[in-house]
Amino acid sequence: MATGQIKERASVLQSKSQKPVRFEISEGTRASVVKWMEDPLMVGSKYLWPGRFHERLQISTRQYARIVRDWVSSIGLEVTAYGTHSVRRTKVSQIYKKAGNLRAVQLLLGHTKMDSTVRYLGVELEDALAIAEAIEI
Repeated sequence: MATGQIKERASVLQSKSQKPVRFEISEGTRASVVKWMEDPLMVGSKYLWPGRFHERLQISTRQYARIVRDWVSSIGLEVTAYGTHSVRRTKVSQIYKKAGNLRAVQLLLGHTKMDSTVRYLGVELEDALAIAEAIEI
């Protein structure tokens, strides 16, 4: 948060590589975060998503998975088809489908090797190589 507003972009450190990966925070998401931060539960909280217990100051991965499951269910989707990891994959899959830009997807995911991005998306190798060759680095 900068000067009372939510930033348009942020970054997180990947647990495997410890490298920062930047991501966009959409206008709708920023509005939701501002509203959430006004909630009485958030007053004085150091974390955007505090845990359920005082000993655990931040949300656990298990609790996060439970929240995603409840959200998926509340919008009428099949809970077994979606999870915390599929949420991460959704936007980059859409970017790839619309733009065919594997390099952009690679950067967004923080992958160091194009092969990892290809496997992650389930792209056929021939298609991936054709697109990769068309992208000048």
